[in-house]
Amino acid sequence: MTTRRTPTGAAVLQPDVTFAITEAVIDELADHGFGRLSMEAVAKRAGVGKSALYRRWPSRDEMIGAVIAEFSVARAVDPDTGSLRGDLRATLQALYEWITHPRFSRIFPGLIAEARQNPAMAEFARITIGGPRRAINRAVFTRAIERGEIPADTDVELALDMGAGIVYWRLIVRGVPAGEEYLDQVTDMVVRALTCS
Repeated sequence: MTTRRTPTGAAVLQPDVTFAITEAVIDELADHGFGRLSMEAVAKRAGVGKSALYRRWPSRDEMIGAVIAEFSVARAVDPDTGSLRGDLRATLQALYEWITHPRFSRIFPGLIAEARQNPAMAEFARITIGGPRRAINRAVFTRAIERGEIPADTDVELALDMGAGIVYWRLIVRGVPAGEEYLDQVTDMVVRALTCS
């Protein structure tokens, strides 16, 4: 078995440096927002030179998009508890924790505003955040169909919107807190809506 060697002169991306940079991006976005984030500020906060950033991402916007996407998709879950209710409750809990994360809750409104003003950012968010998160959560409903808990012709795309849309509306649009009891109520309502014949 031959050992692959890094070509001479190739940059080796150190994971600890990448982690420091991604944490700095999240902190800068939380503290200053999209408009005021700069490569210089991220590099300074991470304790690296700007070249370390450009070795990973070709531009500021691609850096922001990649970091937010990685942060967001990592927080989606596919719990497989054995029941629709258990799976749905776990996914809504994960959604709640993502939206209310101490740092991300300060970034999320800015992300939405940026996406409204910047079609490229909107498309990027749809493809790299919304798409992968929905793909992970889709398994909740496909398993429920396979177990016979919900009809085979269930509109899974609409089902994906139901619980997430309610929680999003309450937290982001209305700005009203949502606790465990509220998430239980949303879970039960969506399960009833999907299982009634």
